[in-house]
Amino acid sequence: MTGFAEIAFFTDEVDRLRDFYERLLGVAPEASWPGGAIYAVGAVKLLVHERAGAPENGPPNEDHVAIGVSDLEGACDVLRERSVDLLVEPRDYPWGRSAYLRDPDGRLLELTQA
Repeated sequence: MTGFAEIAFFTDEVDRLRDFYERLLGVAPEASWPGGAIYAVGAVKLLVHERAGAPENGPPNEDHVAIGVSDLEGACDVLRERSVDLLVEPRDYPWGRSAYLRDPDGRLLELTQA
């Protein structure tokens, strides 16, 4: 694992959340679009994204933490060997290659190819 890569917050009120984080962080987003924004917070990105239905066979559209890994398939193989179940197997998305799982409390985690 290379470390935390992203924290993602999904919301029904993107403009309100985007305004809050711009004021909190004191920076403009490094990228923005009508349904979201990305902020650079040190080495970690903060994603603010509109809440919508999850894509078919894709990850749930909900708050999560992304952890960067240098070898996504290898990391997933190790997790399977350790009896950790993947919610969504590694696959390509518009934002990169990722896999998803849940921690014991049900929090969504993304493993992303770094």
